[in-house]
Amino acid sequence: MRLKAQQQSKAVIPTASMADIAFLLIIFFMLTFQIEVDRTQVTLPQTMIRLEVPKKSALISVDPKGQIRVSSGEEMSVPVPSEEDVLSFAAGIVQTDPSKTFVIKADKETPYRIVDGIIDALKQAKVRDVYLLSQQETVDNS
Repeated sequence: MRLKAQQQSKAVIPTASMADIAFLLIIFFMLTFQIEVDRTQVTLPQTMIRLEVPKKSALISVDPKGQIRVSSGEEMSVPVPSEEDVLSFAAGIVQTDPSKTFVIKADKETPYRIVDGIIDALKQAKVRDVYLLSQQETVDNS
């Protein structure tokens, strides 16, 4: 008596949950992705003490050539031609959120008159808190 050979079932990778995994990965990356609002390359001045800058602060950056860029902290920075435009930008933000903090990110080679003009524009716009970014110098206690 001859017996029939049983058919071998092929190995199968279960792909039903692959779409779920891909969907969860997309959600994870969307939630953890942070947009860098300002990509201006500057060499920050050295300081002994550095405070933590609040998140979502409005940002004003100045490169060594004096090019000014502004951002409300939630979108990419855009160039502005002068300090007067910084005044109108800051006044618009202060009007919507009076407690908004501003951060000035200036290269150490930037002429001080430009930084001083920006600070004056922020004062005129009635900005409450202004931070100046710096590179913290490490101090050896020995």
